[in-house]
Amino acid sequence: MKFGLFYLPTYLPAVRDVQTHYRGIIEQVEFADQIGIDYAWIVEHHFVRHGGLFPSNYAFLSYLAARTQRIRLGTGATVLPLNDPVRVAEQAATLDQLSQGRFDFGVGRGFIRDEFEAFGVDMKESRERVEEGVELLRQAWTNPTVEFKSKFRPPMSGLPLLPPVYQKPHPPIWVACLMSPESFEWTAEQGHNLLYVAYHVDHPVAVERIGWYRDALKKNGRRIEDHEVCCVYHAHFLDTDDDARLQGVVHKPMSEYAAAGIEAARKPPDPTAYKGYERREAGQRDFGFGSYYPGRVVMGGPGQAVERIKVLRDAGITQIGLLVDFGSLPQAEIMRSLRVFADKVLPKVRDL
Repeated sequence: MKFGLFYLPTYLPAVRDVQTHYRGIIEQVEFADQIGIDYAWIVEHHFVRHGGLFPSNYAFLSYLAARTQRIRLGTGATVLPLNDPVRVAEQAATLDQLSQGRFDFGVGRGFIRDEFEAFGVDMKESRERVEEGVELLRQAWTNPTVEFKSKFRPPMSGLPLLPPVYQKPHPPIWVACLMSPESFEWTAEQGHNLLYVAYHVDHPVAVERIGWYRDALKKNGRRIEDHEVCCVYHAHFLDTDDDARLQGVVHKPMSEYAAAGIEAARKPPDPTAYKGYERREAGQRDFGFGSYYPGRVVMGGPGQAVERIKVLRDAGITQIGLLVDFGSLPQAEIMRSLRVFADKVLPKVRDL
């Protein structure tokens, strides 16, 4: 079992300014690098308090590359419809070189209408832009020169991508999926890893959606054991099992996180291109402690955390993305939680 820190932070300027928040995240990732956490994932969002501190995740990851030694660094995810895939290929290759091959490329469609409208992109094109863009990226990373005719950007012919990628044939590709069976199935068909933000649903639904991916791998003649499934959950660890104490620590920050997410999705995505997404918002509005704990999070004392991680392993998850920085949760509390994870949880689950 692998573990990552996943960052989709809540911007609360009345609580802490950007510099304080950035420095806190850097401290967390440096600690994760030291204790053997495998990944740090940085989201891309724009204009919103829900992850909008990271409109330029490649810049932030490049800084982390210089501050760490072994942890892998991933985009969780690049919203490809909002970006020129050629520029993405260049930025990713630069980060891959700077990190000496510690970069993983996570890609997604995006779902926030304000982002698409601000960048002048039709949401109905998002799936096609991802599929075409990923193919352009793969060709740019593996061929001496790019030969590509695109529906969405000028054609390219005879141009080399510089710098070349460090990893051969290219960095691992992960696709962020949420609700559409077509996304899970395409990800498997193409042989990419699955990046799934699973905290929106109860465990049986998450298992079903992971099953879409695993079934599609088999249908396309691919071996399940050759592919990774990373699922993202809010995480907080106590030194003892104490549900009342846990609720007192996390519930306000969790509620702030949910409120920022609802605010970001105030304009629903295109209903034809994003079928079923209205249910995502409805689920966020029911946000009592019992609505997410224990089945939608990885939280509690060491024993509780270990048992929860075993359940996720049995669902076919190979990496858990721990969303440890949410709402107004104080930096001291986040670091205390990570130390509990390092001392009392990680040694018991590393070899699962």
